[in-house]
Amino acid sequence: MRAKDEHSAGEYQNAPDVDTPLHNGDTLLQDDINPFDMMLQKTGFTPVGLVGVILLLALPFIPPFNQEYLLRWLIYAAFIAAMSVGFDFTSGYINIVNFGYAAVMGYGGYTTSILAINLGLTPWIGILLGGVNAAVLGLAIGMTSLRLRGIFAACLSWFFGLALMGLATKMVWLTRGPLGLRVPRLFETESNLPFYYTIVILLLATYLICTSVVRSNMGLAFKAIGQNMDAARTSGINPVFYRVFNFTLSCALAGVLGGFYAHFYGILTPDIMQTSKTVEVLAVAYIGGRGSLWGGAVIAFPFIFIMEIVRSTLSNLPGLNLIIYALLLILVMIYYPGGFSYFFDEHLRKPKNRVLRYLMNGRQVN
Repeated sequence: MRAKDEHSAGEYQNAPDVDTPLHNGDTLLQDDINPFDMMLQKTGFTPVGLVGVILLLALPFIPPFNQEYLLRWLIYAAFIAAMSVGFDFTSGYINIVNFGYAAVMGYGGYTTSILAINLGLTPWIGILLGGVNAAVLGLAIGMTSLRLRGIFAACLSWFFGLALMGLATKMVWLTRGPLGLRVPRLFETESNLPFYYTIVILLLATYLICTSVVRSNMGLAFKAIGQNMDAARTSGINPVFYRVFNFTLSCALAGVLGGFYAHFYGILTPDIMQTSKTVEVLAVAYIGGRGSLWGGAVIAFPFIFIMEIVRSTLSNLPGLNLIIYALLLILVMIYYPGGFSYFFDEHLRKPKNRVLRYLMNGRQVN
C-alpha cells in the first residue's frame, strides 16, 4: 500500500505543468504552447490584437487614410493613445489621477525644444533627455503628493501642473511665452508618413513597457495598493515606494511623448500644458477601460476622429468637444463603469466557435 502511494506521488510530481484555465474553461499543457503563443503571452497581445497592430501599420496605404490631413489625424490619435496608456498605468493601478499629466508632457517637450534650439542637440537625443527630465520632475511631484490619498493627491498633482504652465507662460526669455518656440522637426520632409510610424513605435513601446511592469511582481504590488492600501501595507508592501515608482515611470513616458509632439508640430506653446489636454487623455483612458492599458489605445482612434470631425464642422462652437467628453464619461460611468475593455471581456471574449475564441483570447501560460 505504501509503495503504491509513493508511486502515485512520483507520478504527480513528474506530471507536466498546466496553465491557467482559458475563458471557455479549457486547460492546455505547457508543452503544447508554441513559440508564437508564448511571444503573444509575454508581450500582452492576443491574436486579434496582433491583427490590429498589422492593420495600424498598413492603414496609411489604405484610402482614404493615405491623404495627408487624415494622416495627421492618425498621428494625433496614436499620440493620445500612447498618452492614455501612460495615464492608465497610474490611474488604473494605483488609483492616482494625475491632472498635471499634460503639463509633464509639455515639460518634456520644452526640454528637448530648448536643447535643440539653444545647443543644437539632435531631437532624437533630446526626446530621451526630455523623458529623463520629466522622470525627475515626476519623482519630485510623487515624493511630495503621493504621501496623500485620493482627491488630495490628484489636486496636488494638478497644482504642480498649473505651476508649470504658469512658468512656461511667464519665462519669456526662455520659452517665448504665448508666442511659442519654433522647434526643428524630426524629419525634413513634407510627408507625414515617417512621423506616423515613429509615433506608432512609441505607442507600442509605451504599451510593452507598461505591460511588462504590470505582469511582474511590481505589478502585483500596484494592484494590491490600488485595491486596499492598508491591507497592502500590512502585507509588507511599501505603498509610497511603489506609488512613486509608478508615477515616475508614467511621467517619463509622458516626457518622451511630449518631445515627439514638439518635433512633429514644429511649434510649442504653454497651451499644450492646459488641464483640458489632460481631460482629453483621461476621457479616452476611462472610456477605454481603467486598468486595461489597451482599452484607451483602441478607443483613441475612433474617438479622436469623431472629435476632429466635430471641430472642423462646428468650429463656431468652441469647447463643444469638452461637453462631448463630459457626456460620454457620464454615460460610461453610469452604464459601463468598466469601459470598452469590460464590454469586450463580457460580450466578445466568449464566442462559441473555437477559432474565434482563440483569436480573442490567445493561450494563457503560467
